[in-house]
Amino acid sequence: MNIKRNAAVGVVFVGLSIAVAGQNRTSDYTQWRGPNRDGAAAGFTAPATWPEKLTQKWKVEVGTGYATPLVVGNRLYMFSRQGGDEVMSALDPANGKVLWRTAYPIAVEMHPAATKHGPGPKSTPVFADGKLFSIGFAGTVTAFDAATGKQLWQKPGTTPLPMFNSHAFSPIVDRGLVIFHTGGHMQGALTAFDVNTGAVKWSWAGDGPGYGSPVIAEFGGTRQLVTITQGKIVSVDPATGALLWERPYVSANFTNAVTPVVYGQTLIVSGNGGPTVAVAVKKENNQWVTSTAWENADVQYRLSNSVLVGDTLFGLSSRNMGQYFSIDPKTGKTLWTSEPRQAGNAAVVYAGDLVFSLEDTGDLKVFRRGATAFEMVKKYSGRIRDVDPADLHRQPDFREGCVELGAVDPQLTDSQESEDVVFLHARSGGPAIFLKR
Repeated sequence: MNIKRNAAVGVVFVGLSIAVAGQNRTSDYTQWRGPNRDGAAAGFTAPATWPEKLTQKWKVEVGTGYATPLVVGNRLYMFSRQGGDEVMSALDPANGKVLWRTAYPIAVEMHPAATKHGPGPKSTPVFADGKLFSIGFAGTVTAFDAATGKQLWQKPGTTPLPMFNSHAFSPIVDRGLVIFHTGGHMQGALTAFDVNTGAVKWSWAGDGPGYGSPVIAEFGGTRQLVTITQGKIVSVDPATGALLWERPYVSANFTNAVTPVVYGQTLIVSGNGGPTVAVAVKKENNQWVTSTAWENADVQYRLSNSVLVGDTLFGLSSRNMGQYFSIDPKTGKTLWTSEPRQAGNAAVVYAGDLVFSLEDTGDLKVFRRGATAFEMVKKYSGRIRDVDPADLHRQPDFREGCVELGAVDPQLTDSQESEDVVFLHARSGGPAIFLKR
């Protein structure tokens, strides 16, 4: 099986001893990068002693794709490809039982440069008010009833497609609107649909979609939807779609692929081959203006999103064949770097002063923030053969002590069991992991 391509994604249940704070609905994982789209986890407490090994509890094949599963209450939602269909499904996280499955046919013609990554889907759906919203590989936008799987409304994809034939923009729901970046190369539009009817409420057609995803931020007292597009950083009014500001942000091969990090009144972004940049946003003389607050050319990242851990930005740089870093988000100064040759890409989340990094090799590393550096406190080996470093895009999640990560080898060994659940999920070709203590 060549897991770089179209191997099935499995769901595996394995054991890990984790102490978890009280369970609550605020720790549901409802969208890309978690409830606040920032990679933060709620309700997680580190164990006194990290277990040495993991135990498989169950496994379910769910198809291929890069979408992060969502965990809401007692349901796990998967968006994947099975044969010629794109499929939304609901599973019971306690045992992996499929509760419902809704499919629609999709035909894709792969860009030669992207063939090895498989036919997606690559966008993570969003859950809001009992509904699920997704955009497929070729731009099909769909709303589902989360309780039954019933398709509520659907909009077909349009041409052209993005440069590499795939939509990776993960939608966001805001005040009764679900917002996507539809369209394709040089001809896209940020588009807001009514969550109940699918009616288009507004669109902004100023650039084609990138491969990153938006955030809602407040600058100068004004709520803004900010996203990285094909060649810009853009802010619009999430209620009306009116353009607030934009600035050029050109990436080689049109592959802008990060989610902006909000730090105070600045946005932190990085691109393909360029420095990490902090953009200051403010209003002067009734006009929105942006400026470069700082640049760090020594730290660059492309596909591995960073996280704010306190007043430290942590991530995996694409330089030196993969090097972990921390920088001061106020000044851009590099505070610490790891040894080189760590990983090609990684999916990162944090919980308190802990950072979980699932690497494209399948290794899971746990770091703790120190006074001057990040210390690796545990490594779980999940080596996957024949993995392309560009293939890990699936974002880790936490929910009620559950951490959802990627690409972990299902050939795992015994560990003690107890009551709390940790959830890991994989890239295309890897398993999803449930860890129970």
